Amino acid sequence: MRYEIKAMRRAEGVVALTLDAADDGDVSAKMRAQGYTVLSATPQKSLKLFSSKGTFPLVLFNQELLSLLSAGLTLLEALETLAEKEHGVESRKVFEHIIARLYEGKTLSTALQQFPEHFPGIFIASIKASEKTGDIPESLARFIAYQSQLDLVKRHVVSASIYPMMLMGVGMLVTLFLLAYVVPRFSRIYADINADLPLFSRLLMRWGQLLEEHGGLLLLSGIMLLVSIIYALTRPASKRWLTQTLWNIPALGARLRVYQLARFYRALGMLLRGGVAIVPALQMVTDLLQPGMRAQLNQATTTIREGMSISRAMEAHNLSTPVAGRMLRVGERTGQMGEMMERIAAFHDEETSRWVERFVKLFEPILMVFIGLMVGGIVILMYLPIFELAGSIQ
Repeated sequence: MRYEIKAMRRAEGVVALTLDAADDGDVSAKMRAQGYTVLSATPQKSLKLFSSKGTFPLVLFNQELLSLLSAGLTLLEALETLAEKEHGVESRKVFEHIIARLYEGKTLSTALQQFPEHFPGIFIASIKASEKTGDIPESLARFIAYQSQLDLVKRHVVSASIYPMMLMGVGMLVTLFLLAYVVPRFSRIYADINADLPLFSRLLMRWGQLLEEHGGLLLLSGIMLLVSIIYALTRPASKRWLTQTLWNIPALGARLRVYQLARFYRALGMLLRGGVAIVPALQMVTDLLQPGMRAQLNQATTTIREGMSISRAMEAHNLSTPVAGRMLRVGERTGQMGEMMERIAAFHDEETSRWVERFVKLFEPILMVFIGLMVGGIVILMYLPIFELAGSIQ
């Protein structure tokens, strides 16, 4: 849900912002992480199921800014160049605001904090750490690599899901065609000949008669049900319920946990390599975990602040895997925790990709058999009385 927020920070005074958050508590947590005190937070009310408002192209922004800085342009020159070539109204306003803050003597990270809906906290933290060393291009390159790895895993999952989804769609269309067009015509034929039908054939023919008599009402009800489902899926409460339901499925929940831990360690590794201290970095990546794991992370952060090693704290609060635990201990011995966390993420990303591939290879034939049985069952129930009538004639 998108919120309109009035907030205050000592260096800037009162500012107006917009932010995507699950609820009021999430708004407060995200704004506190940015150093703001929330004065008011009002959810934007909209009846639109889908928003046509464009989003800021963060990865493209990083790639183009990195190219311009590597070519020798100053930060201001690079941002002005990007603003001149930008055609989107909202993105141009973002560039203009950032450039204006830089001319006022503000740092880039301070300017980016004005747009928490476009620039995530881990990106701003990485930029802020790089400003101390003067190595902003390296920070941009790390974020591009971080986002590219996340996108790679997502693309693999999506591409593996395309064929099963197409198969399900075709199966549903064939089934709907049989039930909505073919079955009603067969029901009229059997009504005319007054045949004695088997039980399941009678039920199927009753469906055909019902559809023929009240087809318009059923179609309208179906459309309203579909719209209601789509609308419900866009609500934060529905998303939380669906996510919790998926997590409660044993095999799937374990894989979702590994995927979230991989994303968590990748973001944490990027921040550590960028020079962010471990405790602030842990607080910045909290939103990457689902609510149940956030409480565990808060406890782990407290024990790390009290002096416990990172590997022991993660294992003690169930934020580790056997592989991650061993690699964290190696990172502590070598002093390369950032690099080791990114290797943990890469290992588990590959593991997730292999699991998705195996699942799809097993799921596709099962889905084909199910659709075949469903379509074949409808056809057999329609023609079964004809077969029995032909047998009685012989």
